[in-house]
Amino acid sequence: MTYDFDLFVIGAGSGGVRAARMAASYGAKVAIAEEYRIGGTCVIRGCVPKKFLVYASEFTHNFTEIAPSYGWSIGDISFDWKTLRNKVQDEVARLSAIYNRNLGNSGVEIFETRAEILDKNHIKLSDGRVLSAKYILIATGGAPYIPDEIIGSEHAISSNEVFLLDKLPKSIVINGGGFIAIEFAFVLKGLGVDVTLVYRGEEILRSFDDCIRAEVHENMKNRGIRVITKANINEISPIDDGFNVHLSNGEIIFAGKVLLALGRKPYVKGLGLENAGVEIENDAIKVDEYSKTNIDNIYAVGDVTNRINLTPVAIREGAAFAATIFNNKPTKMNYENVASAVFSQPPVGTVGLTEHDARAKFGQIDVYRTRFRPMRIALSNDQTRVMMKLVVRASDNIVVGVHIVGDDAPEMIQMAAIAVKAGLTKEQFDETCAVHPTMAEELVTLK
Repeated sequence: MTYDFDLFVIGAGSGGVRAARMAASYGAKVAIAEEYRIGGTCVIRGCVPKKFLVYASEFTHNFTEIAPSYGWSIGDISFDWKTLRNKVQDEVARLSAIYNRNLGNSGVEIFETRAEILDKNHIKLSDGRVLSAKYILIATGGAPYIPDEIIGSEHAISSNEVFLLDKLPKSIVINGGGFIAIEFAFVLKGLGVDVTLVYRGEEILRSFDDCIRAEVHENMKNRGIRVITKANINEISPIDDGFNVHLSNGEIIFAGKVLLALGRKPYVKGLGLENAGVEIENDAIKVDEYSKTNIDNIYAVGDVTNRINLTPVAIREGAAFAATIFNNKPTKMNYENVASAVFSQPPVGTVGLTEHDARAKFGQIDVYRTRFRPMRIALSNDQTRVMMKLVVRASDNIVVGVHIVGDDAPEMIQMAAIAVKAGLTKEQFDETCAVHPTMAEELVTLK
């Protein structure tokens, strides 16, 4: 058969764009469809705009707590949300245009419209056109999870809408305990919003190392964020210029806004997967180690598969798919020791096994941990601590986990991840000469 395209990609986020461009570079005729904006979650309403908000929110603490201890006298300070919002959205638009241009320069045909699978080789666009493709790649990412059981959930906002608010509320209740909820709690508090975080679990940041969880929780309280654990939101009811938020513990909290940050679910709704018989498992598209679905010519990468939901992972999955199918080089993504960060304040960097998981997997382990007040704030009254932890397999002294809470932790963990990925030992860490004075030197001096 002849097809309109060798590859049709549904979803122009990080994974889909990388797959499309690489497939085109291997000589494939490629098309990509995106119903919203080119760039996907990360560029449009995720990592990139969020990091700008993180930067903006850190100035408050620096102005009021850190700068005076270094002799700076700062007068009245003010913040204008609309200025920040508009400048961030301008940058988002610029990056989206770059993604669009790069796709075009790679020879990829772009359809800025919704696409739905009709069968294993045909796709219908929202304008009615039907196109054929030898291979279909689904890269539609995820969408905020809004639970039906919360009465009045339609009154809440998700992480998608935070970036576009007309004005910041005086107060907000954030429901969730994962990295999205934590990051926005710090951001909004830093921008002057009274923040209450409600989480159903006993401790925030489930699946992270226990030392990280405790440290971030303590930092939230120190920054004036109220944290309520072991509670859910049962109901959100409008009142005056805000909402009464009814909790499962019986408490009622008034807030100007309610943010539901309860994670994201794979975006599979309305894709027509059933038309081709694509299998779904636990709400995600089920794929094998090469990102292939149960249908031989249909693949999926990124958050829609719910493996490791990080932008760099989606990019590597997209690249591996393109190399496998269009460059005759079977390639699998390696999911071991993938580093990640939480842009709390101070931020988190982590790679490898937690202490709990390492004990369960190996039995005998050694743990090296330090907690100290960093030099940058030593002249101030800020009591924030840095926490660093190495988890070492006792049988061969290999470092199997590194966990950091402190300024520049994400930058440090990127480098530490190389060592963990390479299987370096604690002795090799120790043999590395320190750079002084730095926080990172503690990683090679722990005893």
